[in-house]
Amino acid sequence: MRKTPLFLAALLASTAALAQQKTLKDAYKDYFPVGVAVAPRNLSGPEAEFIVKQFNSITPENAMKMGPIHPEPGRYAWEAPDAIVAFAQKNGMKVRGHTLCWHNQTPSWFFTDDAGGQVTREVLLQRLKQHITDVVGRYKGRIYAWDVVNEAVPDTGTSIYRASKFYEIIGEDYIEKAFEYAHAADPAAQLFYNDYNTESRAKRDKIFQLIKKLKEKNVPIHGVGLQGHWSAYEPSEGELQESISRFASLGLAVQVTELDVSVHVKEHGRRERTEADNAPVAPEAFTRQAAQYEMLFNTFRKNRGVLTGITFWNVSDKTTWLDNFPVRGRKDYPLLFDGQLQPKPFFNKIVDF
Repeated sequence: MRKTPLFLAALLASTAALAQQKTLKDAYKDYFPVGVAVAPRNLSGPEAEFIVKQFNSITPENAMKMGPIHPEPGRYAWEAPDAIVAFAQKNGMKVRGHTLCWHNQTPSWFFTDDAGGQVTREVLLQRLKQHITDVVGRYKGRIYAWDVVNEAVPDTGTSIYRASKFYEIIGEDYIEKAFEYAHAADPAAQLFYNDYNTESRAKRDKIFQLIKKLKEKNVPIHGVGLQGHWSAYEPSEGELQESISRFASLGLAVQVTELDVSVHVKEHGRRERTEADNAPVAPEAFTRQAAQYEMLFNTFRKNRGVLTGITFWNVSDKTTWLDNFPVRGRKDYPLLFDGQLQPKPFFNKIVDF
């Protein structure tokens, strides 16, 4: 009998093992939905098949942000978000809407009148209401959760509120108004406040104060999104657990909404690329990343019932926003799957428990 060459035997064994390997959505079906941020380019070919296989929830990465979806007064760009929602419905997937009110990627026309001056509080509130009503209303019953207000709390200083145009023109109540408008447009949707650096004690305390005030006013808020743009070096298990427990104490669901784990040390502002950024990533960084992912998912599982969703920010290392932040052009490898959509060596520790 003819023998199978060793390399072919190894390849067949690897393929068979991969076929038997649990998927993310199957491993966590009794815990929470596992989602991924997508663009229309991800919705065809091998990536589309891969997304359906591994995930049961999707989030539009950019297509529903205010600038892309509402570029001009009276004009909405529905094609991309419609395609994402249709893909989800076709494949029996949940959709998280992202995001209805954010100081970044808001079109400049939103804040200016016909003469180029700044609009009044009344005008801006009306525009905000119309935008949220139109967007949420279009997808009513098809999007189960919305990031209503995004990143309204500053990283530094003592103020609870970021000095955005929304805050400057309307005041702090723009946040509660946004939640009220979203709830009116789809009373069944789960409404989230979403932010990053939630494991920083000072910022977490400010977010907690903001949300506590909303709850005391009976504003329709249902959850807090921890963005989860973390690194191989942070956060610690204790810091993460404190964030989950603190926000859950308000009677809110908690979701990790934008998960990735950079192999680089965390930096919080853009900077120019240097010669050092061209060096290969040290093997230790990948070892630490593997341990960090294992810790994160252990913590997620411990919080079953409180933690109601996990969403990865991009499909694979082939394309990640971290390739251009904080250092433009510096390659990062922050996800569970490599550029060929293959699971990383530690993947089994995430799905076998």
